[in-house]
Amino acid sequence: MKTPVIRQIDLNGTTITYELWRKPVKNLNVRVRTDQTVYVSANRAVPLTDIERFLRLKADFILGAQNTFAGRKQNAPLPHRYENGETIQILGKERELAVVKGSRNEAVSDGSRVVLTVSSPSDFALKERTMNKWFTLQCRDIITSVCEAVYPEFQKRGISYPQIRLRRMVSRWGSCQPQKKVLTFNTALVKAPPECIEYVVVHEFTHFLVPNHSRQFYDEMAGILPDWKERKKLLEKGNYIDRPYGR
Repeated sequence: MKTPVIRQIDLNGTTITYELWRKPVKNLNVRVRTDQTVYVSANRAVPLTDIERFLRLKADFILGAQNTFAGRKQNAPLPHRYENGETIQILGKERELAVVKGSRNEAVSDGSRVVLTVSSPSDFALKERTMNKWFTLQCRDIITSVCEAVYPEFQKRGISYPQIRLRRMVSRWGSCQPQKKVLTFNTALVKAPPECIEYVVVHEFTHFLVPNHSRQFYDEMAGILPDWKERKKLLEKGNYIDRPYGR
């Protein structure tokens, strides 16, 4: 299994550690993870001097992202315990959780509350499994609805309707596999406002038109969703998961 080279570099007076992965890629890429670690990928033919020159040019971005993630970690919400009176976020709104004992393990929403019924209210693992199943079902309904709503814009461009998948992600809100015609979305999206969900769906659908993040990609995004930047900022401000949609 390939492993990265761990290196250090001084950026504007701050020493950072980064992982250097050698891959068959055309361009140099740098990504700051939410734990503030720095990931760099480069072709084997690219000299180390060029890589570090690139990182120095990206110093403001790297240090700024690390500071942002450090602040988010401090302000991150406490993990769920799934107890009476706890607050649950759905579609950007807070709902009170009511936990009751019953023979059937399920969660339902009455509009203002989420009622979690479990056979053993003291069993955290059971409550977590039941709520995660409910979150996933809610997310599937919402994502499917949004995908069907935005699809006509892409159908006009000759894009066939993709397979929609859901899974828990730790570093992004969604992904697109153009060749396989698959879109995958983070189940935590169910906690975000509808306009943010639409932004993520349009973002991933746009990758069927442009499979990268070039100027052309963002021009296409703006043509379909002119206020995508505002929606992206709103999504990144929320504490829906401890990982941002940062691409």
